[in-house]
Amino acid sequence: MKIIIETPVEQDYLTVKAGFDQTLFSKLSPPFPPVKLLRFDGSATGDIVTLELNFIFFKQKWTSKITDDQTDDKEFYFIDEGTALPFFLKSWEHKHRIIKAGKGSIIRDEITYQGPFGIMTLLLYPALYLQFLYRKPIYKKIFKR
Repeated sequence: MKIIIETPVEQDYLTVKAGFDQTLFSKLSPPFPPVKLLRFDGSATGDIVTLELNFIFFKQKWTSKITDDQTDDKEFYFIDEGTALPFFLKSWEHKHRIIKAGKGSIIRDEITYQGPFGIMTLLLYPALYLQFLYRKPIYKKIFKR
């Protein structure tokens, strides 16, 4: 299944690229489930990010590896792929794109995921969509001129 969410922001794409750090990552975490950042290497190829999701009665670890990153005169992107996922995910790939757009830029989240079985993939869609929709006002606030 694929989710795409775009957020226009006021700052140029290279400034936004520089802002994609551990502090931003922590601010993007939704209220539920609470997320504890266990490891954050960055957003360059080979970097690792590990989270702990707290579902009150149990915790799940989520580890992703940055498998690609690139910067050119039009955009910056990096791709994280899940290497150790919570029980409700079979696969995860998230392409984070910051695209030059006039004096500002567009942050585009392109998520491709699969649940452990077909119906779970469909059931996850609304929850995952809302988790990423939650980021839009945060991006707009942080990357304001």
